Amino acid sequence: MNRRQMLLSTLPLLALPSVAWAQAADPYAPTEVAIRDDFEVGSIVVVSRDFFLYHVIAPGRAIRYGVAVGRDELVWKGKATIGRKVEWPSWRPTPEMIARNPAAYEKYKDGMPGGPQNPLGARALYLYNDRGQDTAIRIHGTTEPGSIGRAVSNGCLRMRNEAVMSLYDRVPIGTPVYVF
Repeated sequence: MNRRQMLLSTLPLLALPSVAWAQAADPYAPTEVAIRDDFEVGSIVVVSRDFFLYHVIAPGRAIRYGVAVGRDELVWKGKATIGRKVEWPSWRPTPEMIARNPAAYEKYKDGMPGGPQNPLGARALYLYNDRGQDTAIRIHGTTEPGSIGRAVSNGCLRMRNEAVMSLYDRVPIGTPVYVF
């Protein structure tokens, strides 16, 4: 075996560590993981302090997605149900958002149509309480994928657009959501 053949034969071995490193470099990429087996199959479980959303796909198994959560006092916690699903949703800031930061939100008080520039991103899952009322909390995409893994939102749970599109396709209306 000449030197060239030897080098070519080692390429697959050299590539393996870089593939593993690339996967490890993004801790918020969707990954199938083990989870407590007492969570209801099909449900969504969010652990805000860890910036992860888990979609339970089988007893003891879930797909883990990275999320951004509410900043400071805006972290929403509780039990809800997906009451509505929208592709390329329109967006309107809440009156509370406008009051907290009028410079950023006043110009959108009449709303913004869905599309690539919309802060809700490609998909939105609307969370409703046990009385069937909209909580104003959404699991949605984002125009700021670098915000994933941080506490930056006005209470909603942000996901990368490709991740929320995958989740959107996997969960029906009525899916229970637990946010801790």
